[in-house]
Formats: sequence, structure tokens, C-alpha cells
Amino acid sequence: MIVGTLAAVLLAQAAAPADPGVPIEPAPKVLRKFPADEAQQGVAVDRDSVFVIGNRVIGRYDRRTGRRLARFESPAGGPLIHMNGGIVLDGKLYCSHSNFPGVPMVSSIEIFDPKTLRHLGSQSFGVDAGSLVWMDRRDGNWWVCFGHYNGRGGQPGVTNESSVLVKMDSSFRRMAAYTFPKVFVDRWDGMTASGGFWGPDGLLYATGHHAPEIYVMRLPRMGSVLEPVKIIQSPVEGQGIAFDPATGELFQMQRKERMIYVLQLTAARR
Repeated sequence: MIVGTLAAVLLAQAAAPADPGVPIEPAPKVLRKFPADEAQQGVAVDRDSVFVIGNRVIGRYDRRTGRRLARFESPAGGPLIHMNGGIVLDGKLYCSHSNFPGVPMVSSIEIFDPKTLRHLGSQSFGVDAGSLVWMDRRDGNWWVCFGHYNGRGGQPGVTNESSVLVKMDSSFRRMAAYTFPKVFVDRWDGMTASGGFWGPDGLLYATGHHAPEIYVMRLPRMGSVLEPVKIIQSPVEGQGIAFDPATGELFQMQRKERMIYVLQLTAARR
């Protein structure tokens, strides 16, 4: 019995994620939450609406009441397979898209009218740095996360440590690229960074796929690996994430509940 117990303890220790070596902060306050049938992959937000993104669907919800205002659905077997993160910029909704779990990995950004959810256009990457998961824009440049996976949807011989954040100019030409800290990647259960955005503090915030944690990083002073800053605990298990700097509100998807949580991450911008 003692031998069996010791073996179980050693196995649990081996499976446990590495000590991140950074502060772990408590979860921010939950302000409200609302159900959304489309809550599978990503979320985006503008002043009035929350956009809830599934593999082939998008629901537009009233930000204050949680009432659904519009819906887009691509037919099964159509060109859209696995939409993920989203962002609203300059009157357009941009959604990341890939052929996950297909290989070789093929990716695009799909563009929609945020009011009607009518499809407006597409930016194709073809076979690129991985499976496009999410993107953000900062100082006129795009920051695009291409994920890799250890199991389903992964490429043979390539692990999730190859997930990469690529900096691109306004025409999507590659400028630079950074990998994620191993101490964070080890907490991702073989998956990738499921959501992310640049905060007003100049730090990068990202979520994994399962763990109820938000990973905060900065650009490195030297080298090509993002520097870990801290972990923020979350009441939500990974998946898509969006931030409104005007209100300091963080919108995070709880996939197993088909629910959108609204958290107070920072103070409202004055």
C-alpha cells in the first residue's frame, strides 16, 4: 500500500506543471455573465456588443442585456472549419480561422460587418507558421498567434512549444516573431494559447485551453522568447478572451457552460 501510494504521489508530481517562478495573483471580480449558444472558441467586443465565436458560427449579443441581436452560420462542409479569436477594429470584425484539426495547417482571417455579421472578405495565409488562433493590433501592426499541438491537430515531430506570436505590418508582412515561455507552455496540457491581447500597460495577456489562468508576458529585452511576468487566476477555464480598455472589462468564455463571463481586470480609463 505504501509503495502504491508513493508511486501515485510521484506520478502526480511528474504530471504537475512546473513552478512558473512568477507571482500568481487572485482572480478579478466577476461583474456579470450571460449564456451564449455559440460559446465554443473565441470572443470579441466593441462598445455595444459582444461577439461570441464558434467553429462555424458567430453570435452578436447586446453587451448590457446579453440578448442576441444577430447570428452568422456557415454551412457544414463549407469553407469555414474552425474560427477562433476575434477583434473589432475600424468598423470590422476580424476572426481567426484555420482547418484544425487538419494538417498541413492552413489559416486565414475572416472579416465581417459587426452589425449584420455579413461576410466581407478574407486574408489568406495558406500554410504558414502554424494554426492561426487569435490576433490583435498594436501601434499599427498586427500580432498574430499561430498555434501548435501535441496531440490531435498537431504536426508530427512538432510540439506546442513551437506556438509563435508573429508581428506583421498593416499589409500582413512578417516583421518579427516570438515564442512563449516554457514555464507557461508546460501549463497548457499539450494545447496552445487560446486567446490573447495587448493590455494598456504594454503587457501581453493570454489564456491556455483548460487551466483557469491568464498568463502575462512582455517582449524580451534580448532573444526571441516572451518573458513571463505573472499569472492571474481566473474563474474561467481557458479559451477565448477579449478586453475593453475603456471600461477595464475582460470578457472570457466558459466553454463547458456555454457562458460569457465579464471580469473587472483594470480600472476604467478616464
